[in-house]
Amino acid sequence: MPAVEVILLQRIEKLGQMGEVVKVKPGFARNFLLPQKKAIRANRDNLAKFEAQRAQLEAQNLKRKEEAERVAERVGGLSVVIIRQAGESGALYGSVSARDISDATTAAGLTVNRSQVVLDHPIKTLGLRPVRVMLHPEVVIQVGVNVARSPEEAEKQARGERVTAVEDDEPEQDLEEMLDAEAAQNAA
Repeated sequence: MPAVEVILLQRIEKLGQMGEVVKVKPGFARNFLLPQKKAIRANRDNLAKFEAQRAQLEAQNLKRKEEAERVAERVGGLSVVIIRQAGESGALYGSVSARDISDATTAAGLTVNRSQVVLDHPIKTLGLRPVRVMLHPEVVIQVGVNVARSPEEAEKQARGERVTAVEDDEPEQDLEEMLDAEAAQNAA
């Protein structure tokens, strides 16, 4: 399918800045950019309308960016604890998603919706992880996510202690040595 040209109404990570005309796949434009008012179709009428409103849009964008920067300063270093069930090895029974993180940060005092949480993949193990939260397309903060089985375990992890069972490589080596010795005896 041919690419569709759109005019960006805000900065989109890995795509472009406000006001740029970019080519995107039709589905991306139809399902994401256009319904969320992040872009408009690039045609002569829309381009003229955008240029007429450009100063106003840039002023609104700057105002939202300044508000986001103030919030980022206020909540810098925010850390949240998410309690989940997990096995002895630290693997979760399920996973921690962007929705879980947004709910936890909202409970901690920073109202964030799940679309602002940037997770490359769901969290599936216990431990501490930095997660990016986009307060504004140009303002991103790091939120510490502590996934634990209990509040006590979360405190231990925050202090830097390991809470999962550490797998020992030595018994496997001993088993291999025993099998080698046994094979040597049988060959003799």
